Amino acid sequence: MNELILYSRLQMLTSEHLQTELLLFIDELLQKQFSTKPAVKRIPRFGCAKGTFQMSNDFDAPLDDFKEYM
Repeated sequence: MNELILYSRLQMLTSEHLQTELLLFIDELLQKQFSTKPAVKRIPRFGCAKGTFQMSNDFDAPLDDFKEYM
């Protein structure tokens, strides 16, 4: 993006509160860009997928394709 566009949009913000909010947002973006911390790895909780899928009743039944090997 062109710096001139950014500057002209900044000048359109007449409220000092909005300018301060924009400055804080830019600081957050810069912190993200130059951050060297690794991303936080989420640890899954036991049972967190409960109810999201169902297994058929015959899941453990022998498959017809393997009858000759049994």
